[in-house]
Amino acid sequence: MASNLIRINSRDNVAVAIKPLMKGDVVTVDGDTFSVFSDIPAGHKVALSDIRKDEPVIKYGYPIGAASEDIKKGCHVHAFNIHTLLNENAEYHYDRKAAEEAIREAEDDRIRWKDHIPTIKAYVRKDGRIGIRNALWIIPTVGCVNRIAMQLESWGNENLGLEDGVHAYTHPFGCSQLGDDHENTRKILSDLVHHPNAGGVLVLGLGCENNTMDSFKELIGEVDPDRVKFLVTQESGDEVADGRKLLSQIAEAMKGDRREAVPMSKLIVGFKCGGSDGLSGITANPLVGRFCNELTAMGGTGILTEVPEMFGAEQVLMNRAVNEEIYEKTVKLIQDFKHYFTSHGQVVYENPSPGNKAGGISTLEDKSLGCVQKGGRAPITAVLGYGERVTTPGLNLLSGPGNDIVSTTDQSAAGAHMILFTTGRGTPLGAPVPTVKIATNHDLAEHKKDWIDFDASVMLDEDPRKVTEKLITLIISIANGETRTKNEINGYSEISIFKDGVVL
Repeated sequence: MASNLIRINSRDNVAVAIKPLMKGDVVTVDGDTFSVFSDIPAGHKVALSDIRKDEPVIKYGYPIGAASEDIKKGCHVHAFNIHTLLNENAEYHYDRKAAEEAIREAEDDRIRWKDHIPTIKAYVRKDGRIGIRNALWIIPTVGCVNRIAMQLESWGNENLGLEDGVHAYTHPFGCSQLGDDHENTRKILSDLVHHPNAGGVLVLGLGCENNTMDSFKELIGEVDPDRVKFLVTQESGDEVADGRKLLSQIAEAMKGDRREAVPMSKLIVGFKCGGSDGLSGITANPLVGRFCNELTAMGGTGILTEVPEMFGAEQVLMNRAVNEEIYEKTVKLIQDFKHYFTSHGQVVYENPSPGNKAGGISTLEDKSLGCVQKGGRAPITAVLGYGERVTTPGLNLLSGPGNDIVSTTDQSAAGAHMILFTTGRGTPLGAPVPTVKIATNHDLAEHKKDWIDFDASVMLDEDPRKVTEKLITLIISIANGETRTKNEINGYSEISIFKDGVVL
């Protein structure tokens, strides 16, 4: 039954069950044959040697915690017999040698793609950016006008005939917020107004909110007046009629938009995981990491966020910073988010979730070391604050929480054209941009075909290079508009803004 267990790294003292194991099953790992002492669910860990109390438990070649009791070879290793080693204080050191090695590997990848970067067909905007969709978005400045926005969305989809539709991105904020909390809302909404997947935008306001239309226009800056229009509903005699008129004018300006061939290096892709399981770090996340390597080697851009799910694996990322300045920004990214936890009286390691644990993830280190694999081995070229937009090609680290809707909104606002979303438990949610669901295991891919776009479990049986090629082919088809993601087909698309402040 050798195929039922996998040792990820030669340094590991645990292996992961690929399929469920029963008590008494005889297994072989790297030539060592032994029996398991209890039932082991798929995705869960088995001790490959005796692990004494307080000894590190090693997975991915790194500690994922320490044994809370003596663990015998062949025993189930999980949250009940290991504990986290994380705390709120940690020291980091810039490893210049490791960074130089990452840069060399990336240069080898760049040479391989130098003369044959694939093309995609996209909408080229006036500022040179590309969009892979040509939708009409409605952005409320405040939650008070959400229902009007939804009414206009429904009318637009019934009457305007736009291929990529009309989408209202409702939210409960824009008023009764103070300071940075209020500015974060405004920045995310402004970013969405500028998103190149939107061929046009109607900004819909109330009139008395904190996020006044005049101040919001100032934040947004220069826009194409034919494609971005503004409506303050308190100033309108009939806001629905006026909204329909403005939507019609925007749709008219979009009529001549056509796709044209551009290099794939123009593409910006977000990397996200949600509902992770014990196979996330073995199948789907490494697959996305392979794609990240290829995209960034072409000159494209990846975005990695979920900062709390870097805790315990942050040094892996820091060792790939392209220079000491980016390293220091990465340290600040981590420390600032730890301070966010402690300022609310919370420990930094209150993770993984119950669903993660059921799937085989035992500690935050276990989760994080699997999570960061979505970034592959690409060098870290930039670190962005919450609400900042991408300006630097390569792998960008973006400040934001792990919450699925908040982080996918964050990546969309930063400029992601699409998001690769790995999942072991399954989720239907979608961002404002195409959200490609990649299953870590075959059972999920079969059980939730209406949610899942790609089955990464084939990484266990097929050549990973071939699987990566298949994923790239799918991504090109999605970028071209030839394939719709399941969230697009289902109409699942929403936003949520990071909230950390007083409500008046």
